[in-house]
Amino acid sequence: MAQVIVCCAQKGGCAKTVTVHNLSTALSQMGKKILAVDFDAQASLTICFGIEPRTPSVNIAHLMDMQAQDLPTPPKEDFILHCSGIDLIPSSSRLSAISEMLRHEIGCERFLSNILSTLHNDYDYIIVDTGPKLDNLSVNALIAADQLLIPVNPQFLSTAGLQPLLEMIHKVRLRFNPKIQIAGILLTMCEQRTNLCKIISSQIRDAYSGTIPIFENSIPMNVKVGESVYYAQSVLDYAPTSKAACAYKRFAVELDQKLSLAQSTSAPASHSTQVRVFIAKKGDDSQ
Repeated sequence: MAQVIVCCAQKGGCAKTVTVHNLSTALSQMGKKILAVDFDAQASLTICFGIEPRTPSVNIAHLMDMQAQDLPTPPKEDFILHCSGIDLIPSSSRLSAISEMLRHEIGCERFLSNILSTLHNDYDYIIVDTGPKLDNLSVNALIAADQLLIPVNPQFLSTAGLQPLLEMIHKVRLRFNPKIQIAGILLTMCEQRTNLCKIISSQIRDAYSGTIPIFENSIPMNVKVGESVYYAQSVLDYAPTSKAACAYKRFAVELDQKLSLAQSTSAPASHSTQVRVFIAKKGDDSQ
């Protein structure tokens, strides 16, 4: 039975899509069966896999539209692509129109959950990439989730979107999905040589210590990541010995061990989302 991991962040520029791509690759290289789902109208994950968003005849937008029309989900062979050991449900800009349509649909919150429920027995992990805003699609993703992965870029103001996201998670847990858990916050694009990165990373750990897990492994800023995106490859394939590739491999092991333990113990979620977000003030580089 697959665990559904939703990678979510309200603000862009935190390497969310890159993290989904590389985490999927790392877990696949560990022997896990992976389904990546592009649930963003920008179709960035689809592009990262080297696929033109307009090419697939059926993508996640079509599947959501079928749900709205009370049509059955087609056979998975019609909409799942196979990409270097990873299965992918692609996206396209059509998903924007679907998001607007959902405002008028009764029970639309569970459309994505309905789609993925037919695939749970085929994978170890289903990893969902979401858009950089909180909307109807975000609610769909949170309701479908077992675990949430929150990438955060430790730079000034980049943590400002955490509190609205945490508040939405809290509401979804109360109203729709009591089993949802926060796997943790992943610090990405870390410039460990700068005072600002060190300050904000420390403040994030202090603010959420004992409340929301923060992964021990973090992802460094590395030029090889940008190059790998340009060539439509994961950084693990493009530059397997780079610092970023090694960091994603370590993170994948950490996440897999954590979720495997959680699944075996079936521990209930206990992480409160009503916590304050601390960010560094401009000019505060004295620490």
